[in-house]
Amino acid sequence: MKIVVIGGTGLIGTKLVKNLREQGHEVLAASPSKGVNTITGEGLAEALAGAQVVVDVANAPVWEDDAVLAFFETSGRNLLAAEKVAGVRHHVALSVVGTDRLLASGYFRAKMAQENLIKGAAIPYTIVRATQFFEFVGAIAQSGIDGDVVRLPPAMMQPILSDDVAAALAEVAVAEPRNDTVDLAGPEPIRMDELARIYLRAQGDGRQVVADVNARYFGTEVDDQSLSPLGPAMLGPTRFEQWLGQGVAQA
Repeated sequence: MKIVVIGGTGLIGTKLVKNLREQGHEVLAASPSKGVNTITGEGLAEALAGAQVVVDVANAPVWEDDAVLAFFETSGRNLLAAEKVAGVRHHVALSVVGTDRLLASGYFRAKMAQENLIKGAAIPYTIVRATQFFEFVGAIAQSGIDGDVVRLPPAMMQPILSDDVAAALAEVAVAEPRNDTVDLAGPEPIRMDELARIYLRAQGDGRQVVADVNARYFGTEVDDQSLSPLGPAMLGPTRFEQWLGQGVAQA
């Protein structure tokens, strides 16, 4: 079948395109650099012609509140309208676990708006909410730097490897639409401060990581209910320390 991956040249998109092509599908990696722009509409109709499935893994280029909301709303409307014309039978979107519980954040309000557009459209869909990727743990640690220490909230997380996200999305894309939201997480729960502690130790960074209940996750208050699945979830197989041991974190 023909599958179009919006954001097909990014971290998840590149891996997803490879997985689907290896399964024998006709896959188009769509992004502005490839002449397909969901904001302006450039190349969208041509890209979707004959497509049965669209997987949207694109992310906003800027995260300022108004800009990120405009991105996801404009992109979502343009993409869903073009899919309706093209006769797309399954819309798959990558979102974030806890989106509906983190609406104090402008980014998560924008993701919620994207999800609501999908649910309100006439196209069968599956929304996959993933936890934080292993590859972003360094940025999480960096966000908590306070002088010579790193301060992070001790909130429970269940991070996942990007390869496992791509594998799960490939599975969902070729299955029947669920017309529902599913959570996707890594195999093990861990507190954010401990995750950063393990990561920095593996990088040879001796800074102390402090568990601070008043610290914020990129400016947003979080607790044990914020970033982890609260019910059944698809689980990726790769453990965080296994990934670190493979030296992937250095790359």
